[in-house]
Amino acid sequence: MQNQVCFLLSYIKYGDNDAVLHCFSKDAGYQSFFARGIYSARNKKKAYLFPLNQIGITVVPRRNSGGIPTISKIEMVSQDYDFADVKVNTVLLFVADFLNQVLREETHHSNTYSEIGRFLNALYSGDLGAYTAFIFKILSCQGLSPLPGDGNYLDPESGTFSASQTHSFFTEEISAVWKQLASAADIYDVALKRPLRRSFLDSLMLYYKFHVTGFSEPNSLEIIHQVYE
Repeated sequence: MQNQVCFLLSYIKYGDNDAVLHCFSKDAGYQSFFARGIYSARNKKKAYLFPLNQIGITVVPRRNSGGIPTISKIEMVSQDYDFADVKVNTVLLFVADFLNQVLREETHHSNTYSEIGRFLNALYSGDLGAYTAFIFKILSCQGLSPLPGDGNYLDPESGTFSASQTHSFFTEEISAVWKQLASAADIYDVALKRPLRRSFLDSLMLYYKFHVTGFSEPNSLEIIHQVYE
């Protein structure tokens, strides 16, 4: 048996009672697991299936190279949050959607795992806008941050700053936010007003499209825009 602690990114119901879980762990990165019977009427642990919930799992080793490992035991790691706040839930869903895309090729990255925990601490402490700083931070974890420069406009395709604007999303104001976060001692101390936060998030999504193969805006992007308008 193998024990792991991981963040739940997404899950898909399989048949009437089973599910496939997509998770991210500190030691093994992005992984998929088969949870047998988790949707059965007497299984109370289906309540654990919530985006970015931190769970402890025991996995039955695979007998061959095909298929995915099966979970024999699943437990909550902590219960710091009661999942009752609609706005917080919206942020969790959006960030989990985002991570489920950008972490698929990650096999081991303890910095990313620690950063997820740091983001959740900020969110649960009342910083509802922490998701923009976190998404920016993941660029650094993956080595995709823009190069520093003297220009006032960030070119999202080249990842460099230039003297003239190359895309409508990257105004001088938004480009300045990118520079501010890049030089901040603590990115979660940088507070953005709602209209600016929305524009900055749109610029982040565009940047990821240029630099992460196959990336597309999460389906929950419009929902988070509506909640925070």
